[in-house]
This record gives sequence, structure tokens and C-alpha cells, in this order.
Amino acid sequence: MNVLADALKSINNTEKRGKRQVLIRPCSKVIVRFLTVMMKSGYIGEFEIIDDHRAGKMVVNLTGRLNKCGVISPRFDVWLKDLEKWQNNLLLSRQFGFTVLTTSAGIMDHEEAR
Repeated sequence: MNVLADALKSINNTEKRGKRQVLIRPCSKVIVRFLTVMMKSGYIGEFEIIDDHRAGKMVVNLTGRLNKCGVISPRFDVWLKDLEKWQNNLLLSRQFGFTVLTTSAGIMDHEEAR
């Protein structure tokens, strides 16, 4: 079970239905950091973490700017010199969208990873 994939799928489905908010549960540190990167890029609005003394919940405000988001599974090791090749394969255009990477320095988008 991949909680990040489930969270992104529920965000995608809610965005397609035209809703303004989505409830995500369970909540994890990886999801919080991933959504923080998305919020900095302007694809989602603010989000609120609700602690229910279990797995936690999140309420995410959507802005309507999101077309598609998902998880690449299984994970791939990507070297910095191969990052440009992956960007060309994954993104629709060079100036449109971004890829979120997990690095030893934390979760960041592909521009920060360079």
C-alpha cells in the first residue's frame, strides 16, 4: 500500500470533479513534504493537518491549476547527469510542469535538485 499514491490519486479525482477541497487520510510526513513542494509551485492552495490521534487527516484546498499528478513506481535511481533525460520522458514540455524527487537532502522539485 502506497499512501502517497493514494493521496495523489484522490487529489486528481477531486480536481477532475471540480471540487475546491479534498480530505486525505492517512497523513504522513512524506505527503506533507510533497504537498509543500506543490504549494510552493502554486498547484494547490493551503492545507491543514487534523490530528485525530490515529493516522491523521489533511484538508487540502485546490486551486484548479492541477492537470495530473502521480507516483512513479517502482522507484528509480536517477543520477544528476541523467536528470535531463528523465525530464524529457516524463514532462509534456520543458516549460510546463515539474518532477518531485526524494534526495538525501529531502524532498524537492527537479529545479532545486540541480
